[in-house]
Amino acid sequence: MKDFKKYYLLFASISLLGLSGCTSATGIVTPKHVTKTEKASPHKLALYQQTMRSVAGGIQHDSKYQRITLDTPEKKAWFKNLTYRLWDRQITRYQFLDEGLGLYPSHRYEFEFVINGFANVCG
Repeated sequence: MKDFKKYYLLFASISLLGLSGCTSATGIVTPKHVTKTEKASPHKLALYQQTMRSVAGGIQHDSKYQRITLDTPEKKAWFKNLTYRLWDRQITRYQFLDEGLGLYPSHRYEFEFVINGFANVCG
């Protein structure tokens, strides 16, 4: 039951953030200080959310994964923006990891989990 709760909480937070699909780079380079994603089409957001659900689906089978605390609207928006930019290839996996560890230095495994999940889903 504990694993289900952990999975549910992560899935719920990620679903709120939206993440899914594999798109090609748009040529947009987003500086770290930008906190909002570009205005994406509903189709693109649906693809992002689908991919995020796929990535989150693997969490329930991973006992090492520790939930990243996204307990404020600002943190949730930050995470959604960060994962969206990685998914949309606006930033590299190294930039994603660097930015993620900047706020959550003890969650390297979790950020690498997302990176690897995207690689597995997006090929």
